[in-house]
Amino acid sequence: MNVTIVHACLRDGRGGSPTAVLDDKPSLTDGERRRVPALAGTSHAVFVTAEGSEASLRFFTAEGELPGCGHGTVAALAVLAERRDGDAHDITLRTPGGTLDGQVARQEGEFEAYFTPGPVTLRRPADGEHKAVLRALGVAEDTPGCMVAALGRPRLLVPLPTRSAVSALTPSLDDLRAACDDLGLLGCYVHSAPTPEPRVAARMFAPSIGVPEDIANANSTACLAAHLSREGLPSVTVDMGDSLGSPATIRAGVRPGADGRRIRVGGIARIARDLSLADA
Repeated sequence: MNVTIVHACLRDGRGGSPTAVLDDKPSLTDGERRRVPALAGTSHAVFVTAEGSEASLRFFTAEGELPGCGHGTVAALAVLAERRDGDAHDITLRTPGGTLDGQVARQEGEFEAYFTPGPVTLRRPADGEHKAVLRALGVAEDTPGCMVAALGRPRLLVPLPTRSAVSALTPSLDDLRAACDDLGLLGCYVHSAPTPEPRVAARMFAPSIGVPEDIANANSTACLAAHLSREGLPSVTVDMGDSLGSPATIRAGVRPGADGRRIRVGGIARIARDLSLADA
């Protein structure tokens, strides 16, 4: 089983989220797919079936299959582009969560990859609905501005005033998993207030899918971009991964489209190495 390790969503050429990308095989069971992230030393694995200018993607953590994975999509686009002639490609991506438009360009040994993740639905939590999540995070239960954002599965967006407040979080992961499971949430995306650029710091906690903290989470960043666009900010740059020693940066923007507002999200990826795994 040959696996390519891609560092997705680099910041200034460093860090990023190590992601396993490999060709899918009909002979693999979902149990075997779940074991690949641990064998490869990554949080996520992306299984790719390429067909000309289209590709089908499946995403797995140790806990099971996901309908989508943003940094996994960036990683897959890098691998697909590396296998093709030319410097720029438009690739249609079919995922369990829907069909995505992907664009990727080669630049000085790295790949700049973006995709359109589909519509985001936003709602404010009902009174008291999310208090257990906030308690598990270690923030005030009356923290204002929280949003439930759904892109595939719902997650809670939690705003904090400063980058230092985000970096200081030490959540109870067992309690957070229980609270998220109770509400059917993928996890909790905590972010600082936007600076004038605008730029924020964020952390994504998702113990319910076997990822205590994600180095980079592009789909949740797309959710944040959808939310901020309602407040007049058409784009945002998000820094993640610092608490895990692997700085990552994701960029997302929202622009009008024929079918409503279209989100575009992605980052820079580098193909790090190839591995040969024992049978999963």
